[in-house]
Amino acid sequence: MRFTSEQRLDDGVLERGFTLGEVPGILWTPRPASASAPAPLILLGHPGGLGRMYPRLAGRARHSAAEGFAAATIELPGSGDRPRSAAAEEARADLRRALAAGEPVDDDTVDRLVLPVVEQAVPEWQATLDALLSLPEIGGPVGYAGGLIGIGIRLAVVEPRIAAAVLFAGSFVPRSLFAEARQVTIPLLVLLQWDDEGNDRQMALDLFDAFGSKEKTLHANLGGHTGVPQFEGDDGNRFFARHLK
Repeated sequence: MRFTSEQRLDDGVLERGFTLGEVPGILWTPRPASASAPAPLILLGHPGGLGRMYPRLAGRARHSAAEGFAAATIELPGSGDRPRSAAAEEARADLRRALAAGEPVDDDTVDRLVLPVVEQAVPEWQATLDALLSLPEIGGPVGYAGGLIGIGIRLAVVEPRIAAAVLFAGSFVPRSLFAEARQVTIPLLVLLQWDDEGNDRQMALDLFDAFGSKEKTLHANLGGHTGVPQFEGDDGNRFFARHLK
């Protein structure tokens, strides 16, 4: 891991840009007066485009830092300045055509679009976790929040250092990941926007039912994809405080 930038934000949070190989990311750590040593870590997922998503990610990170958590994120494969995949771009175009025509998105399109991202992103997240946990100011256990729910499912199954997850049921899920969801045992808080345009509400409910966790909670709120109520951030912090501190 190589740090490429550093700034102290007006609330005292330290924000550092980094690269791990060719993968860019950002780490936020709490101001010294509020930080426990080491701070528990939350990995912040997102749908891709780190520059575009920065305001929302920084807001989430600073909200978590106020509660004593460190937070980090990395760019998704094929997003931002990372190399594009012709196959992924073709699948994305097929998905947009189906949505524009009001047609259901077929399983093949979802598989072609989502599975390659999951296969590449999960090892990158694990390598990032290795690097972050080697820093003296960062400690476990670790939480995962948001982003493509397929990545969250896979990480919850294969990464034992992740102790709890807040998942957003707002992205397409390959059918093959339902079998993996049954293997998830960590505590889960799942957020569902009831009127999320372009996503299958029943599939989200079926996925929640499939999760194998003994502790799993579903929060469903009215509104579209970007209308998650602000109070859910507080609920997420309380959820992580129970399981990471």
